[in-house]
Amino acid sequence: MLESKMKDSLCSLAHAIALHYGRSCEVAVHDLTDPDAADHSIIYIENGDVTGRKVGDGASAVVLEELSGGREGEDRIGYFTKTTDGKVLKSTTVYIRDDSGRVAAIFSINHDITALSVAASALGELTAPNRIGKPEKITPHVGELLDELLWKSTELIGKPVSLMNKDDKQRAVRYLNSKGALLITKSGDKIAKYFGISKFTLYSYIDNKEETQDD
Repeated sequence: MLESKMKDSLCSLAHAIALHYGRSCEVAVHDLTDPDAADHSIIYIENGDVTGRKVGDGASAVVLEELSGGREGEDRIGYFTKTTDGKVLKSTTVYIRDDSGRVAAIFSINHDITALSVAASALGELTAPNRIGKPEKITPHVGELLDELLWKSTELIGKPVSLMNKDDKQRAVRYLNSKGALLITKSGDKIAKYFGISKFTLYSYIDNKEETQDD
């Protein structure tokens, strides 16, 4: 039989976890010290309706593997299992050892995530973009948006403004115009200053006219 202090501690922990996660979370304690553990290893269980088990029921496949020596008692955290009636479970198996290092008990958690899986699938369809790519940044203020677009225009050209020639600046300004940057109030002044050009030159770049003055 499992040592009483260890049994009490494991049962208290199982009760607390079951209360925390609710009825969809089954928590069981298996006693492996009993010679007949394969037939009735469960000494405590909460929310047993998740798998349809109760106290006195036999071992799961994991317990049987441990009893047969097929496993080395390595904890398994957060793996997926499935019940015979089709429930999808997220399971955890923890091996509890006695003072000699021998596995004396197994603490198992089986959380029914069937409904969550269905919801996640539905939410995935709703939140998936029509085209795959880097998520667009949403800035709280148009001033920050303009700064972001200016940075992107510089990144597009691949060189700092100080090294840009006329063609580079034209390309950058047309990019900004295509993104609606010129629709932002007083953006023309800021963009012109950023590229070191006059507002007349700025709008001539947009109209695709040859500039008559030096930049």
